[in-house]
Amino acid sequence: MVEFRKPIFVETAVSKVMQHALQKQSELVSIQECDDRRLADPIIATNPVPSFDKSPYDGFAIRAEDTENASRENPAAFEVVDHIGAGELPKKALHKNEATRIMTGAQIPDGATCVVMFEVCQTYEKDGRCYMQLKRKIPAGENIMKAGSEVKEGQLLVKEGTRINPGVKAVLATFGYDKVRVAKKPIVGIISTGTELLEVHASIAAGKDSKFKCIYDRSASPQGRGEYRYYGQLPDQLEPSFHKIKTVLDEVDILITTGGVSVGDYDLMPLIYEKLGAEVLFNKVAMRPGSVTTVAALGNQLLFGLSGNPSACYVGFELFTRPILQAALYNNKPYLKRTKAVMADNFSKANPFTRFVRSYITYDEGRLSVHTAGIDKSNVVTSLAHATCLMVLPGGSKGYEAGSVVDVLLLEDLEGQASFDAFKKARKGKG
Repeated sequence: MVEFRKPIFVETAVSKVMQHALQKQSELVSIQECDDRRLADPIIATNPVPSFDKSPYDGFAIRAEDTENASRENPAAFEVVDHIGAGELPKKALHKNEATRIMTGAQIPDGATCVVMFEVCQTYEKDGRCYMQLKRKIPAGENIMKAGSEVKEGQLLVKEGTRINPGVKAVLATFGYDKVRVAKKPIVGIISTGTELLEVHASIAAGKDSKFKCIYDRSASPQGRGEYRYYGQLPDQLEPSFHKIKTVLDEVDILITTGGVSVGDYDLMPLIYEKLGAEVLFNKVAMRPGSVTTVAALGNQLLFGLSGNPSACYVGFELFTRPILQAALYNNKPYLKRTKAVMADNFSKANPFTRFVRSYITYDEGRLSVHTAGIDKSNVVTSLAHATCLMVLPGGSKGYEAGSVVDVLLLEDLEGQASFDAFKKARKGKG
């Protein structure tokens, strides 16, 4: 007897998955190994910046009060009594009509209340001594970077959950974080189902499918960031498949299976979920491709039954698996970022469900244009090579024409967005 499945809306399915969010975990890594990881703790300033009063320019440190009467007709003269390079300490405190030659970044000597840029000064020698003269009044505090003027000690610098890019890494190094606590990658198990499949290294054989349907590269990418483990393929046999999956679940946080979730005679995943005692959150979604996407919960673990068709598998991962991985990585913006774009191509295919079309974006004449990446069929893999976004076409229409403004979900974006509300307003009809 064929099982009847009632489709649920995409946002409802996403919400059901996110209610079973994984527990966040963290680990300590060296600063050399933290690139592209997410902070599990905020970065706090361990010292003020600058940590002392310093000069932002090459010039002379003087007492501002000694320039009170300086003018073109009556230049103020200063004896240069010290020279401070960056990283050096002042040797002398300044007294009346004394100056210190100072380099950019060097510490302001005691007694000095301002710095005069080298370009506005005139220097000369007299009786074997060096002097500097100045023809205008200088206000107190000019060209002095006060201690703590950039950052106060204890100040929050970077929030928890921020992805560590070169700029964040520079901050870590500046404040002495030789080790940093980062989000621990969830362990993602990958299993392909189907006797008809070939491993990636195998030669084409009669009756076998050359499309190796596996999503592990996406799981481990910056967009996924799981620690993936590939457990091979399962035959279309219930007991061996059940025991294999039961064993794998002892080693992973998330299990992704590809294929076996439809209603064919050899689609065994529904029976395996039942035999495991897993709670099926949903087994049909009002979307194309990937309507048979199934997700089940078993204790603190999630089991993603993605479609065996490559593009449907890919879309299912992006919509349902990626956000749960990103949330576990302390990312408070775990969902695909959404924007608007103008359709560059007609899309005549009618569909009752919301459709996610593999596409790419160009910037043309001051606007974003979205183009289909190739053949829009769930079993087609070649269009994925060119897809940088998913064009969202609400269901209930007889197609869309070029020039229509549509929602677009950005696949390569690492920023994300905080909520998944893309389809509540855009949806039409059943999709």
